[in-house]
Amino acid sequence: MTDQNQEAGQPPLLEQPGPAPQSPARGNLRLWMRDILVSVAASFMIITFLYQPVRVEGTSMQPELRDQDRLFINKFAYHFENISRGDVVVFHYPRDPEKSYIKRVIALPGDALRIEEGRVYVNGGRVDEGYVPKRYRDSRSMPEIVIPQGDYFVMGDHRSISSDSRDFGPVDRQLIYGKAAFIYWPADNMGLIH
Repeated sequence: MTDQNQEAGQPPLLEQPGPAPQSPARGNLRLWMRDILVSVAASFMIITFLYQPVRVEGTSMQPELRDQDRLFINKFAYHFENISRGDVVVFHYPRDPEKSYIKRVIALPGDALRIEEGRVYVNGGRVDEGYVPKRYRDSRSMPEIVIPQGDYFVMGDHRSISSDSRDFGPVDRQLIYGKAAFIYWPADNMGLIH
């Protein structure tokens, strides 16, 4: 059979060879590299936009959080849910926004709060603070205040040493940038934050 190109005076067409078959090992390496790249990119996105690793400096949140604990904070939580009493939040310190503090939310905007010899009352009822061991309590008192709209009253769990809203006042919502989510180091303290 004669090629039509030869009849027209053109050189014969050659069949183009297909791609060389890949060895199974080379194909697996490409898949493995792709998976690694996707995992790194996903991790970067999660850490950049959702979770941020932080290190606790100080003992004002003991026993829940200890000095040098490593934890993840959820930076996106309060875009979908409201801040609640009992949440452990991370915020820019009102007197120096370059510093970050971590404390527990005790009272919400509009709440009436008072402290009598270390016992906390919100809207007339005593707050059950099972997370504050007796040895960490103090005897400070504070007259009743109403938390301004857009502000939150925060306190450290280690009441006798904590610098918190009793000292610097309620924290503006705009300064709160994350919710403490999970302790990942040290291993003996690993777990969800309550």
